[in-house]
Amino acid sequence: MKKKGIIIGVILALVLGGAFVYRFTHLTTGKGEEQAKKKEAGELKEEGKKAKEEEHKEAASVKMDPETQKKSGVVVAMARKKSLGGVITVTGKVEVNADRIAHVSPRISGKIISVGASLGDGVGAGQVLARLDSVELGEALNRYHQSKTRLALAEKNMERVKVLVEKKIAARKEILQAETDYQMARAELHTDEERLLLYGLSKSDLAATDGKRILVPVRSPIGGVVTEKQAVVGELADPSKSLYTVADLSTVWVMVDINEKDLTKVRKGQAATVTVGAFPDTKFRGRIALIADIVNEATRTVKARVEVQNPGRKLKPEMFTTVELTLPATGAAVLAVPEDAIQELEGKKVLFVTEDSKEFIPRAVQLGLASGGMVEISGGLVEGQHYAVKGSFILKSELKKGELGEE
Repeated sequence: MKKKGIIIGVILALVLGGAFVYRFTHLTTGKGEEQAKKKEAGELKEEGKKAKEEEHKEAASVKMDPETQKKSGVVVAMARKKSLGGVITVTGKVEVNADRIAHVSPRISGKIISVGASLGDGVGAGQVLARLDSVELGEALNRYHQSKTRLALAEKNMERVKVLVEKKIAARKEILQAETDYQMARAELHTDEERLLLYGLSKSDLAATDGKRILVPVRSPIGGVVTEKQAVVGELADPSKSLYTVADLSTVWVMVDINEKDLTKVRKGQAATVTVGAFPDTKFRGRIALIADIVNEATRTVKARVEVQNPGRKLKPEMFTTVELTLPATGAAVLAVPEDAIQELEGKKVLFVTEDSKEFIPRAVQLGLASGGMVEISGGLVEGQHYAVKGSFILKSELKKGELGEE
């Protein structure tokens, strides 16, 4: 009996233990499944969000009718293959265009009374930069007034003699003498007037000289920027002293060193692309204007001068540059577009492609060799597709504005 009770107790213990284990296992498994389902749902939601974003990016485009394109400077072209030349890369330094620089000095001696321009100021051709009080100018003005007076007297005398000759009171030879005196007085006045104009006075200054103190104007012969200034009020100035240096920086020279072995590949008039560290994304266009005739014995290089357009005066004298000299095309034709057509969006290089010339879609492309303002497209575009060859920056701006508007 006692043995039977023990057996029954063991059986009950096993049953209760099994029930506990089953319930614990069931609860844990259910909870894990629930968490897994939640995680999976979250991941699906995130993936859906990303997919939606990617879809939105792919769908992003700019719509622009032909009239607006014309006003904005957007031009559509067909992608074509062309041969690209090689490139020689050299270093150089920016210099002032020596043909567009002027040292401004007065034409006569005098004391500086006023200055009208300072260092860094932009000035126009003919603009007055300083004014001088000059004894020499005063003497020239006196001669001018005397000549005016003599001319007036000579004219009156000639008219008087003409009347007398008509009345047969004076001989005809007297009128010849009067006319000679008049012409001489007129020539003297012209000489004195030209001298004053040479000193820097204008016709309006001469018309207002009577009883008025005239100062010598020192004018800039060219338009440009004041790069040096020595004019100080109160100091004496003369033609041997430069008061200002004015440089026209709309074009600059870039002096480069070409290796002796590359001389056969370069020529006068060859296209060049200039970049500087301050504006790495800006390419300045120029051409070789001069190739020197002397080889540097130490470096075995030849100096060449590249004349470069300088919009916005970004290129500053003494800047170091990298210059790419474009070589004639000799290789196989490749799909190429102008570098200006390429824009950067979210770290990618893109072209704005279009199928109907009205809707432009930014498409990521892979770039290859660049030469002469053209760049090879190694992926993302096929021959025959249309794209914005000009005005891509406008399209990029419109795209950005559209994205901000949606947000």
